[in-house]
Amino acid sequence: IDALRGFDMFWILGASSLVHGLRPISDAGWLNAIADQLEHVPWSGFHFYDLIFPLFVFLVGASSVFSLTKIVEREGKSAAYIRLFRRAALLYLIGLFYYGGVSRDGSPEMFRFVGVLQRIAFCYLVGGLLFLNLRLRGMIVSCALLLLGYWAMMAFIPVPGFGAGNYEEGKNLANYLDTHYLPGFKWDGDWDPEGLLSNLSAVGSGVLGIFAGMILINNNLTPARRIYSFLALGAGCLLAGWLWGFQFPINKKLWTSSFVLFAAGWSYLLVALFYTVIDVLKFSRWAQPFVWIGMNSITIYMLTNIIDFQGLVRRVIHQQMLTAMGA
Repeated sequence: IDALRGFDMFWILGASSLVHGLRPISDAGWLNAIADQLEHVPWSGFHFYDLIFPLFVFLVGASSVFSLTKIVEREGKSAAYIRLFRRAALLYLIGLFYYGGVSRDGSPEMFRFVGVLQRIAFCYLVGGLLFLNLRLRGMIVSCALLLLGYWAMMAFIPVPGFGAGNYEEGKNLANYLDTHYLPGFKWDGDWDPEGLLSNLSAVGSGVLGIFAGMILINNNLTPARRIYSFLALGAGCLLAGWLWGFQFPINKKLWTSSFVLFAAGWSYLLVALFYTVIDVLKFSRWAQPFVWIGMNSITIYMLTNIIDFQGLVRRVIHQQMLTAMGA
């Protein structure tokens, strides 16, 4: 889990900038194809770079199984609740600080009340509460209700001036609610990609990750059974998300239910790959840098607000290009 989380963070820290920086000096078609995948789609659709955030939420759910289970066994469920609420509150407050607090114009109205860290905090809190209080069947039902409930609201609640079931930018229910009811700074002008309503489906991403953690922690399963389970869940989620996408488009900025399933499908397959290579085949030395990044992911994410890692990568590539041209 730590290695995969570090691999996920690796692309934020500058790996994507490295690929984009090489693009001007290479005519390789494969490099251009990779570079295209390292950009977010403008609205509906799916690129590899759209997987970064939902994969992280998925892994938060998976890792919470281990941490909360240990606390319950050692100190009881009350201690687990305390840790859950305390860590979620801390993550949310860090998120407010990360996005500048009142630094934009000095007024509390300019807080970004939603954002990446705030969404992680919410998914961690709600997913943890579900894990501590429900059995597997109850969690499956809860996840289904979250995804179906979000879809039903988006599909059947009419938006003034645009009607129901409209998923275009600025014309859908999630954007409408952000425009009229979300205070503070919004990332996309009148609405936010981590807005109010899509938190419902985002919790589903965390719960699907919890299922992966439950598979990993289950000592009754053989390594082969774990791998088969991840592969089956991955293929099933990919197919379900793709099919649902014909009616409810795969869209990261709306965090649609089809997007949740499609991203979770890739997440399960990546967990299967990393588990097979690192835990089963014991080929792990290559992953140590990713493990270190993964174990310090929040700290490193905060540093990206202070240190322009991607700018450093671009500067190094630019300098190498100048040197090559001078030579």
